[in-house]
Amino acid sequence: MKKLIPAYLRVIIIFFAVFGAMEYFIDSGSQPAFIKFPMVSLFLLVFLFLLIAIEITVNAVDTITYHLLTEEQKTKLKEVNSVSFKESLWFKKLMKVLTKSEPIENEGQLLLDHDYDGIKELDNNLPPWWVYLFYGCIIFAVVYLVRFEVMGGDNQEMELKKEMAQAQIDIAEYKKTAPDLMDEKTVTLLTDAADLAAGKTIFTTNCVACHRADAGGAIGPNLTDNQWILGGGIKNVFHTITNGGRDGKGMIAWSKSGMKPKEIQLVASYVLSLQGSNPVNPKPSEGEVWVDENAPKTDVVAPKVDSTQVKK
Repeated sequence: MKKLIPAYLRVIIIFFAVFGAMEYFIDSGSQPAFIKFPMVSLFLLVFLFLLIAIEITVNAVDTITYHLLTEEQKTKLKEVNSVSFKESLWFKKLMKVLTKSEPIENEGQLLLDHDYDGIKELDNNLPPWWVYLFYGCIIFAVVYLVRFEVMGGDNQEMELKKEMAQAQIDIAEYKKTAPDLMDEKTVTLLTDAADLAAGKTIFTTNCVACHRADAGGAIGPNLTDNQWILGGGIKNVFHTITNGGRDGKGMIAWSKSGMKPKEIQLVASYVLSLQGSNPVNPKPSEGEVWVDENAPKTDVVAPKVDSTQVKK
């Protein structure tokens, strides 16, 4: 049998097809799969060896089979192999099905009655592939019209907006369980003793140089009163520690110095736990009194006075 593709090309094509499939389906992160997983490299080497071995075996079988043929069979085989690709019987049948073309001998039957300056026209049938494609376009247009214009289906822009909105919801839900993705909008105040102890450790390591061990203030402001330069509460304190204080004279942005969001939450919660601790010789208050606008308001009930009571 005549082989359309040489053996070396078959080996290369099959090998790289398998290689590409493995790289696509194996999750190896930023590294290629054959580098991250040594077993993949070993498999590819064994597979390449088997491909070459199969091609050598098949070629040997063909050679032996050819020598076992009679001279007449060898002659017929050479004639079959000498037929070009386009002259092969199966190719002609395929083109007949796809184009419904008539033999050139039948052109006289296809000629139309009119001609232009000697140019005549043949009444050939349209190729089946073109006709079926045209019918498919009509069916697609009807489905599209009903789906999007009659039934009001979402177009691409609306689908994108819905997917973006859902993605934001999914991100917000994920951040609730991913401490290192926490930000000032999702951070919450920690009150457990273990969390506050961990926050104290971080504070002692990084903050006492400017705020003193009792947070009474030195270079930095007093952290134990109810006045804040950049706002109090867990969200504001988290934001200040993350992004730094005032430009030129404020605290550095600790997020850029390697402090993770979870650690910032711990130290911010510890700082807020020191409110009203009254350290010795505190630094004078700075900033403004901060009141949490989202805190539940409690109505103060004035004591009732008995107007009939006689003053003495």
